[in-house]
Amino acid sequence: MFGRLATQSMLAAMDRACVQWRPDLILREPCAYASAIVASQRDIAVAQIAISLAEAEDGSIRTAAPALEEHRNGLIQELRNSPYLTRFPASLDPSPFPTTVRFREPASGPDQPLPDWWDGSDAPLVYVTFGTVMGHMSIAARVYRTVLKAIEDLEARVLLTVGRRFDLSGLGTVPANVRVERWVEQAQVLAEADLVVCHAGSGTALGALSAGLPLVMVPLFADQLENSRRIAAVGAGSTIEAKASSARESRRQISEEDAPRITEQIDRVLADPSFRRQARAVADEMAEALIIDEVLDELFPAR
Repeated sequence: MFGRLATQSMLAAMDRACVQWRPDLILREPCAYASAIVASQRDIAVAQIAISLAEAEDGSIRTAAPALEEHRNGLIQELRNSPYLTRFPASLDPSPFPTTVRFREPASGPDQPLPDWWDGSDAPLVYVTFGTVMGHMSIAARVYRTVLKAIEDLEARVLLTVGRRFDLSGLGTVPANVRVERWVEQAQVLAEADLVVCHAGSGTALGALSAGLPLVMVPLFADQLENSRRIAAVGAGSTIEAKASSARESRRQISEEDAPRITEQIDRVLADPSFRRQARAVADEMAEALIIDEVLDELFPAR
């Protein structure tokens, strides 16, 4: 689909945009194939910015290859040879792309500390978030209620963020140790958190790891399942996958019957310092990457 969209539907508009704007460099996400085709035709420097694991990005190229090769022989090799920029560290994401450059966001601290929503308590702070997409989905209330059930008896301060469009009435009864907010700046929370409970979406997981925080992950869809498995494999977190209820199902969505397993893993990760040590090791690895301005200067010095 993406290959044919690029060659049949998006190519003319992309070419017009490049003629109008005359870019020196195109930064493209890996499935935006029309931009790669136009960049090659017009001799524009190009790099691809990962949105997922390198294995998945390479698999997308393989899937689109028949349609793209119909357009021009050799295009697939050009795609693979163009610089591949990713925030994922090598320990989690070995890359098949020959020019793989790992980058990071510039280090920045929070503008201000979190409000004291827990009346001076010094219990561990558990940050629970399922990203910016979950609140729009039909499964959101069930997922949030499951996690609330898992954390209701924890000896911890809990901050749950649900996004700006979620109907808060779907949460039911909120435990006394839980503060619910629609949005809190992630850097502000990560500076004070002891543990992140999340879906293993790339933005949340990489943010937590760059801060040296271990994770308890409840993957739901897209790349979250593989992200969570790789993070667990290096010892920086634990993952809870909903078990299939029958041989016909490959997997199912999380539900309240899984709450005790989530509680168990939160207790385990908070109690075992090896998870934090491994998360800090990943953070140290990520800190060695270039910031994005340095990447551009290194790869495209004449631009």
